[in-house]
Amino acid sequence: MLPLKKFTPAIAWFFLVLILICIPGDDLPKPHTWMNTIMFDKWVHTGLFSVLAFLFMRPFSLSSLPLTQKRQAIIKIAVCVSIWGITTELIQEYYIAGRTFDWGDWLADSFGALLALLLCKKLYFK
Repeated sequence: MLPLKKFTPAIAWFFLVLILICIPGDDLPKPHTWMNTIMFDKWVHTGLFSVLAFLFMRPFSLSSLPLTQKRQAIIKIAVCVSIWGITTELIQEYYIAGRTFDWGDWLADSFGALLALLLCKKLYFK
């Protein structure tokens, strides 16, 4: 077992993401036209969820666990982060005023988890 304190940054980032997805739609700044053109919100989702996944993957990647257990852990984390992404969309749809479910946001969240997995693989599993 890895000590819980190694996951402190990941847990803090998890709660930051939770707070951000709970902001009512009317309280969010209105994007400029160019931001819609480049799908800025999807890049934000990708960034938030790639950092979330990476922060949970890093302690496993740096641990003394056998390589197969490390690989299994980071794959499971990527899947869990993707599931968390769709869960946040459902939370927004049913519980947050002015927010809706968006498949594109979930795809961006999942893409972020995949990016984190690939980054961990490149950095720690040469």
